[in-house]
Amino acid sequence: MPELPPVPELLAVAVRSLGGAERRNQLTMASAVAHSIESGEHLAVQAGTGTGKSLAYLVPSIAHAVTSGRTVIVSTATIALQRQLVDRDLPRLAEALKSSLHRTPEFAILKGRGNYLCMNKIHTGAAPEPDEPAELFDPFAVSRLGREVQRLTKWSSQTETGDRDELVPGVSDQAWRQVSVSARECLGKSRCPVGEDCFAEQARALASKVDVVVTNHALLAIDAITEVSVLPEHDVVVIDEAHELVDRVTGIATAELAASTASVAARRCVKLIEEQDVDRLEAAAENWGLLLEECAPGRWEALPDGAGPALAAVRDAAWAAYTAVGPVKPGMVTAEPEAAAARNTALAALEEVHDTAVRVLTAFEEPDPSKRRDVVWLSADEIRGTVRRVVRIAPLSVAGLLRSRLFGESTVVLTSATLTVGGSFDGLAAAWGLPSSSGVVVDPALATGKKAPSDSDEVGWNSLDVGSPFDHARAGILYTAEHLPAPGRDGLSPAYLDEIAELITAAGGRTLGLFSSMRAAKAAAEAMRERLDTPVLCQGEDATGQLVQRFADDEQTSLFGTLSLWQGVDVPGPSLSLVIIDRIPFPRPDDPLLTARQRAVESRGGNGFLAVAANHAALLLAQGVGRLLRSVDDKGVIAILDPRLSTARYGGYLRASLPPFWQTSDPAVVRGALKRLRTS
Repeated sequence: MPELPPVPELLAVAVRSLGGAERRNQLTMASAVAHSIESGEHLAVQAGTGTGKSLAYLVPSIAHAVTSGRTVIVSTATIALQRQLVDRDLPRLAEALKSSLHRTPEFAILKGRGNYLCMNKIHTGAAPEPDEPAELFDPFAVSRLGREVQRLTKWSSQTETGDRDELVPGVSDQAWRQVSVSARECLGKSRCPVGEDCFAEQARALASKVDVVVTNHALLAIDAITEVSVLPEHDVVVIDEAHELVDRVTGIATAELAASTASVAARRCVKLIEEQDVDRLEAAAENWGLLLEECAPGRWEALPDGAGPALAAVRDAAWAAYTAVGPVKPGMVTAEPEAAAARNTALAALEEVHDTAVRVLTAFEEPDPSKRRDVVWLSADEIRGTVRRVVRIAPLSVAGLLRSRLFGESTVVLTSATLTVGGSFDGLAAAWGLPSSSGVVVDPALATGKKAPSDSDEVGWNSLDVGSPFDHARAGILYTAEHLPAPGRDGLSPAYLDEIAELITAAGGRTLGLFSSMRAAKAAAEAMRERLDTPVLCQGEDATGQLVQRFADDEQTSLFGTLSLWQGVDVPGPSLSLVIIDRIPFPRPDDPLLTARQRAVESRGGNGFLAVAANHAALLLAQGVGRLLRSVDDKGVIAILDPRLSTARYGGYLRASLPPFWQTSDPAVVRGALKRLRTS
């Protein structure tokens, strides 16, 4: 193959072809990514909104894939970014670079098995989930669930990919479960009667032949945690939205055990094993449920009285049933595909119950809580008016897992608009399993190398902040309402509601309100509708995407909401001129996992509050603040109603995590600026 042009030249070709303008920050990032791939050193890049970071990592990634013949994995946290990459960025980029690369680069999207239709489950008319209506697969079923399943069955003969995201309009999770399987439930390509036509296997086969595979953090975590490789062989991983990585990996590594979990597993075995084995597991499940009813929700420091024997009974009954069911026998898949599928599903459910019970039982063997591998807690979840008690177990830290199974296996590039907290990469580096960089000044043009801990001590990592194309000090104001009282636990005080009304009136609507809870968002929306002449939308009243579109289409409209809006809104232009944040988004003080992590840091002599709670708040705050400026022409105000941002000792640490806006605490100055912005 002829030698390819260098990355800066390829980037220039791509930018010209796509009708863009050359950006110094983008070129700096692309060069750093290319250096990282070439040197094998990991790289963390903070790139502000408007940098064009997708092109900055895609161009060197594609160049490496074409040159080496190896696949590059690009992992994202959100479906929106996956779609942007696969539907827009990569097709245009492939067309733009095909002449320079002497061929058209190829790409594919790969998701977890549960995102694809299972043709075996559809063809065998598999039994409905336990507790679902028996008439589910009856062609005359009139229930909404039945209609959705019928629609999915019809769609299965029309779709080319079987990808749930391509079904418009979508269906409920309940309906989708009837036509999909988890990785544990899958019979396997070689044993499944329709294995050759399996949508998930076809997606994996395609992914093994392309240059760039786009996936999500969850599948990346599964690939790292399990012994089974679900991603194609690769030597480079690019992690976009990297600030979400630890939470997504933690979520995949979290298991739960409720009485209903074990009971459902027992009911899956009714036709497969002796009645006494089913009854034994049902009894153990019932006993587990009765014990949980007597326990208070919260973190477990040790197994409560009676929990050890109850868990051991669940463990042993699940294993006895698992042994009784036995593996799917050779020939059964072909001769009795429905029976084989039912057996495999039962085995997967029993294995999950057994493994979780074992994990909880062994979680307290280490006497020092700060050294335990897992955190265990009891939750009381309310679902449609019914309280479900469930024990959850999650890793205290995923740093070791990421260090050995991610950074130890591939060259990793991590990027996001928000990777520094308190002005440093240290917070996220520790969570990723990389050493801190305290005291090291990062050259904005040349990333500074640091060593990462490893058995051989040969792996290095670099950090780089390429800045932002926005002139934050001229484009935005950071207003802290120092005159307001500190937020309390009783919801928004009258003073807060007065402040919100005055700010939105000055702005003429055009406000995104980000609240710490849905209760606060709804209360504020109700109050503002009584006080204001401009429309106020609230999350939950319609699909979030529809609400954001209505907000963007009408400059006088305001939109209030909670967590997903802190990170998921991209509305350039005058429709979003004011972002109101009701309080610093600290985690709940009773969050069992984060409090356990905080205590573990303190036991080692660190500042647990800063390392966990403040870092959590800083990242989310930076994400929320990032909603304001989405294009170089945007202007506006960030109004943080929580005075602690200015008055508390940790306020400076949090402010150092935010862009360098012009700052004030004078409400008159802010209202005047909003009025001028509205009339300009």
